[in-house]
Amino acid sequence: MRLFLLTNVLICLWAMKGQGQNQHVHVPPTDSIKAWMNQLKVPGLGIGTIERGKLTRVMVLGELKAGVAAPYNTIFDVASLTKSVTTQLALRLVSEGQWSLDEPLYKYWVDPDVQTDPRHKKLTTRHILSHRTGFVNWRWMHKTKKLTFDFDPGTKVRYSGEGFNYLMRALEKKFKKSFQELCDAYIFQPYKMTDTHLTWRKGVAENRFALGHNGVGKPYALDKNQKANAADNLLTTIEDFGRFGVNVLAQKGVNQQAFKEMVRPQSKVKPGVAFGLGWIVFDGLPNNEYALFNAGGDKGVAAVIVLLPKSNRGIIIMANSEQRAIVMKMIVKTLDVGLDMMKRF
Repeated sequence: MRLFLLTNVLICLWAMKGQGQNQHVHVPPTDSIKAWMNQLKVPGLGIGTIERGKLTRVMVLGELKAGVAAPYNTIFDVASLTKSVTTQLALRLVSEGQWSLDEPLYKYWVDPDVQTDPRHKKLTTRHILSHRTGFVNWRWMHKTKKLTFDFDPGTKVRYSGEGFNYLMRALEKKFKKSFQELCDAYIFQPYKMTDTHLTWRKGVAENRFALGHNGVGKPYALDKNQKANAADNLLTTIEDFGRFGVNVLAQKGVNQQAFKEMVRPQSKVKPGVAFGLGWIVFDGLPNNEYALFNAGGDKGVAAVIVLLPKSNRGIIIMANSEQRAIVMKMIVKTLDVGLDMMKRF
C-alpha cells in the first residue's frame, strides 16, 4: 500500500513538473543576449514574456540610437504586427454581430482600381485575413502599379497588405468612424494600450522612439508616418503589445466561434504551417501545442509575436534593426517549440 501511494505521489509530482515546464518561457542571460546583439549589430532589443496568461517580463536592452540608452518603455515600429490588431478589431465586431467574415465588402467599399473587375463582388473579410484576396502585397509592386486581382478571391494564397487596407476602408464606411477611432474603442482603450499609435499623431514620445537601423547598424532617417495603415507601421511598446497578446489569449471581446475561426488553418502554406485569420498557425507542435505567429519586417525594424494558446504562453520581440536573425534566434532560445517552428520556414 505504501509503495502504491508513493508511486502515485511520484507520478503526480512528475506530471506537475511537466506542467510547470510547459508554462515557462526561458529568457537567456542578459549577457548572452547582449553578445548576440553585438554580433549582429542590433542597437536595441525589447523582450516580453507571457506565462500562465499574464505578462511576466518586460525588458529592453541597448540603445535607441548611438549614445542614447533605450528605456523600459521604448516605442518601436512593429511593421506587420499591425495586422494582428486589425484582425482582433474585425473579430471583436464579428463577435458582437456587427460584422461578418463572409459578407462581400463591395456593399461598403470598392477600391477605384478594381471597380470594373466583377471579382470585387466576391471579396470578403475572410479572404483578406487568410491572405487569399488575389492582390499582391502592395499595389506599387504590381506591373500595372494599380490594385489588381491576379486570381479569384479565395482560390489561392498570396500575402497581401493591400487587403488589410481594403478592409480598413470598408470598416470606416460601415461604421462612419476612422480606423483610429475604431482601434481606440475596441482595442487600445479596453486593452489599456495607452502607448500605442497608428501614426505619429500628438502623444508619440519621440525621445523614446527606437530609430531604425540597417543590417550593419547604420541608422536610417526618421520617417514620421501620418497616415493610418491597417497592415503596417504600428508604434507600440513591449508592455503594450504584451497586454495585447494577453488579451488575445484570454479571448477578451472575441467569442468562442470567432476565436476558433481565427486559429483554424484556412490557407495551407506548407506542412504544419497555414494562415488562420490574421495569424500564421503552426500546428502539431510538441506537447500537443499549436502556435499563433506574426512577424514584422520593414526598413530598419524587425518584430515578432508568438502565442501558445494551449499553455497560455507567449513571447514578444522587437528590434530597431532589420537584422531579423536576432528575433528568430530569440524564438529558438526562449520557447520549447521554437526550434520546431523555425525548421518549418
